[in-house]
Amino acid sequence: MKETLKPKEEDLYKPIQRYFKRHGYDVYGEVKDCDITLVKEDELVIIELKLNLSVDLLIQATKRQRMTESVYIAVPKPKYNLRSKRWRDTCHLVRRLELGLILVSLNGSRKKVEVVMDPTPFDRKKSLNRNKRKRQSIMTEINGRSGDYNIGGSTRKQIMTAYRENCIQIACYLQHAGELSPKALVQLGTGNKTASILTKNYYGWFERIRRGIYILSEKGKNEVEEYPDLLAYYRKNIPTTKTEKDKL
Repeated sequence: MKETLKPKEEDLYKPIQRYFKRHGYDVYGEVKDCDITLVKEDELVIIELKLNLSVDLLIQATKRQRMTESVYIAVPKPKYNLRSKRWRDTCHLVRRLELGLILVSLNGSRKKVEVVMDPTPFDRKKSLNRNKRKRQSIMTEINGRSGDYNIGGSTRKQIMTAYRENCIQIACYLQHAGELSPKALVQLGTGNKTASILTKNYYGWFERIRRGIYILSEKGKNEVEEYPDLLAYYRKNIPTTKTEKDKL
């Protein structure tokens, strides 16, 4: 059985050398600790080679940016899907650092070089504008919470979202009043998603006893007790409206 040789960093050199020579560059290996240097007239390009795209490689490449703006990192082409979120996130980081990225296919007798991106200035303003909706969704979520009820970095724990908190608020008011309509709940400050929350009843906490009137289900009575801090907060701040006075 033929043994498969593990690739080495130097296996990347020849394909890259041939590629850039075809594009008119003079190519030099190992100059002042730089893996590859390219020269065309007054242009200086530095390429750092590694078998894996690691933090160490990114640090090394950003140090080379002290000498020139044109710095690439070159790695073997990954075996995982290049359309995956993992790869998109990797490319974003490389682009954010204003580095170029080269992939080298080492399979087969003919090695293929692909320049995925050139080193260009990162347009932070353009990036922020492109992600306005994501920013707004974060602000909406924050504005929908009454406080901080999660521990950052925790896993396998139920996250207190604005939606869940809204459900707890509705449950608290129903527990206090016994039965209420969506309109009455909105008047108490449960927000414009109240009717949708009651209708969809995602957690099974609510029960419609007649048209337009809801109570807290047995499941709801039991499960909302798992959130004593929020219950105490909403019980303390239950507003009183004419509608609720009439109901009580």
